[in-house]
Amino acid sequence: MALIKTFFLTVMLVMSLSAREQVNVNFSDLEIEDFIKLISKVTNKNILINNKIKGTVDFVSTVPVYDDELLGILISVLESKGFSLVKDGSLYQIVRSTELAKNNVRVASTGEDVYGALMVTQVIKIDGENVDIIAAKIRYLISTTAKLMTMKESNTLLITDYPKNITTIKKVIKDIIAENKFIVKILDIKYTDIKKLHAKLVDISKSLFNEKVEEEIVKIILDDNINGLVIVGKEENIATIETIVAKLDIEATITEEIKIFELTNSDSKTVLATLNAIVAKQKFADPLQKPNITSNDEINAIIVMGEPFIVKGISQIIHELDKEKYQVYVTARIIEVSKNEAENIGIKYGFAGGDVSSSGLYAMSGNFGASGLTNDALSVVVGALSSIGETARADTTSLDIAGNPVINPGTNVVTSAFALGATLDFLETNGASKAISNPSILCLNNKESSIYVGKTIAVSSGTTSSAAAGVTNSIKREDIGLELKIKPRVSSVDKVTLDVGVKLESILDDGSKNETGQPVTAKQEVKTQAILRHGENIIIGGLVKNISRDSVSKIPLLGDIPIIGKYLFSSSSVIEEEDSLVVILTPYIIDKSEELSKLQRELGRLAEIQEEYNKEIFDKLEKQADGAKETRKVETPLDENDYEGSMWDDE
Repeated sequence: MALIKTFFLTVMLVMSLSAREQVNVNFSDLEIEDFIKLISKVTNKNILINNKIKGTVDFVSTVPVYDDELLGILISVLESKGFSLVKDGSLYQIVRSTELAKNNVRVASTGEDVYGALMVTQVIKIDGENVDIIAAKIRYLISTTAKLMTMKESNTLLITDYPKNITTIKKVIKDIIAENKFIVKILDIKYTDIKKLHAKLVDISKSLFNEKVEEEIVKIILDDNINGLVIVGKEENIATIETIVAKLDIEATITEEIKIFELTNSDSKTVLATLNAIVAKQKFADPLQKPNITSNDEINAIIVMGEPFIVKGISQIIHELDKEKYQVYVTARIIEVSKNEAENIGIKYGFAGGDVSSSGLYAMSGNFGASGLTNDALSVVVGALSSIGETARADTTSLDIAGNPVINPGTNVVTSAFALGATLDFLETNGASKAISNPSILCLNNKESSIYVGKTIAVSSGTTSSAAAGVTNSIKREDIGLELKIKPRVSSVDKVTLDVGVKLESILDDGSKNETGQPVTAKQEVKTQAILRHGENIIIGGLVKNISRDSVSKIPLLGDIPIIGKYLFSSSSVIEEEDSLVVILTPYIIDKSEELSKLQRELGRLAEIQEEYNKEIFDKLEKQADGAKETRKVETPLDENDYEGSMWDDE
């Protein structure tokens, strides 16, 4: 029965075929191998069957099909069984679908329109898109047995598939690339601040376009050189951004304010650092509101650019920072006091002159009170002290009926100041002290100032020897002298804290008295803090230096007799001397720069009054000492064996 059906179908097909005609095909339960033979006869093509293919074919057609479509029907039947058809020269082979790409598949030229029923291999070039992204999007379109490979170097696809599939894939790729085609447009900005506008457009773009979809992304790039924006994206998306820019780029009614603050009392770099530190800690609702602050060293000015209300706030800060700074004028007296000589003075004048500790000079100052000053002199002194800095010392002076300053009974400002000055001058006049230095220094508030007075000495640091030059000494230079460092911190117009550092280096031996031949130096150093009132003194002591000295005492003339005089009329001893370094500091607070010259004039007047004061006090002490001496002579008359003090000499 099947044979009859096959014969009938064959006759019908042969009778109907000419160039390209339509035929009616209907069969059922036809063996696949018989169907292959039928197609071979109808299409006049030689088909090689390498594998046994089992199964039957059913085909029902209600409308005629073209004769050249029969080969496609055969391929479809073979595909369902895991086989396919490939052309090999003048004949066709049936091969397994998994091995199809390895069996001489026709290679179509790039851009060629492919057709037919047999698989072909073709290279598809991708323009304007990443080949891997395109491959991922169209991979599902290829047939089960097709092969797809991407070549990143040339951005191309290599595909082996049926022509119809390849045609479909190329059409889809074309649509994808057309959909994703980006353009570039440059927008000139005329009025608006380009940085602010750029930030706004970036935020708007994120809201309008889905960033997770690559073809929807719009890139907005700022270009300062042309004061414009470079927009990259799809044409319709760019058109949307362009419309927004046209509405935002309008001439603003309020622009940024630029202001220059010329400083009169502060350094522009210091003020700039402070302002930047303040601005850095501020949080702005709009980051673009952050002001631009810079300095100009040439005119010592701060330049601020920003929103008017922000510039106004910065102006207030600059005003406070540029206020006139407190200055502190510090006078110093650095003296070296000999304890032995001071004790001799105390014995001579009848007071504790040898106490030179941190409070010892005040113990001695009790004998140098201000009772010797006239009321007019005291008025001048108090006026000088109180006028400096425009601050009245209520505890020091009051006014009489005529408006003149009067000393209050309980005050100690004038008495302590002049008593201390008299004490120091008295010690120096009588050889008990030596002035090392009397420097004065003007300090800016919270800034360290220093004075150094000294000399440089050569010290051997080693020797080197060579055959050519012999022994060579290496010399280094050492600074020896007095260094005073002061850092004031003014807490009010009447009170200041001083950070004080004093260092005194001296030469004990220039190298002539020791075996090494190297100089021997001594260093005395003190660091301290003190809180003082305007015009108040502070004594810094405690730096003690002990010196041993050989002393010979002899009776005049008799002590000079050879041999006998040395043993009978003279004696030798070792005298231990103790010297103390004392630093006296007096700060004067200056709240206005013009007060400095006034202060210096007043200090000159005080120096003149101090001399007058000293003269009266010294004369008084001499009279007291002479009276005490006469009293001692009456009470204990000298006999002929006593010697006057001038008969003894220290050598």
